[in-house]
Amino acid sequence: MSLIIRNIEKGDYKEVEILTREAFWNVYRPGCSEHLVLHNLHQNNKSIEDLELVVECDGKIVGHIVYSKGYIDGLKNETFITFGPISVHPNFQKNEIGSTLIRISMQKALRLGFSAVFITGNPDYYEKFGFESASKYGVHLQGVPATEEAPFFMVRTLKEDVLKDIEGYFVFDECYNVDQDDVDEFDKNFEPKKKEVRDDHLG
Repeated sequence: MSLIIRNIEKGDYKEVEILTREAFWNVYRPGCSEHLVLHNLHQNNKSIEDLELVVECDGKIVGHIVYSKGYIDGLKNETFITFGPISVHPNFQKNEIGSTLIRISMQKALRLGFSAVFITGNPDYYEKFGFESASKYGVHLQGVPATEEAPFFMVRTLKEDVLKDIEGYFVFDECYNVDQDDVDEFDKNFEPKKKEVRDDHLG
């Protein structure tokens, strides 16, 4: 399997939306909303272009990662970022494509001067990339009380002591907040897919 990793081009946008929909469909909930999140990041120029990468196999995009900026409420710092959605086509999963995208893009983020990556996800998966609970550093997720442990909210510091003496709530870009009605309307632009309720769906 010959894979090529490169920066995204604007002509790839529709293809990566389709990929994202395929990767997330019925995984966490019936249907998915991640493809609309991605669309909004592109439409509002919120993607960090230098960090948005795709993986090609025989001319077809099979993997993708997108980054955007976030901030700690009340703190002026332009070097805090987040990634997601990160998508790998179902036929290409279990091949370390996602792991490779994460590692390469975070190395690039460090070279570009970014200082910390905040994400939400499964700690058991992301700890191998150096992610830790953000609450360890006194940073909490907006909307979740500081007294409530949220192990799914994590950070990987890229520069030493960047979060020293910092406390507050991290805020993701507003593009991540999507309404189900908007998702349903956006879905009309894609081939119909059946929504399924699965036992392992969240809440």
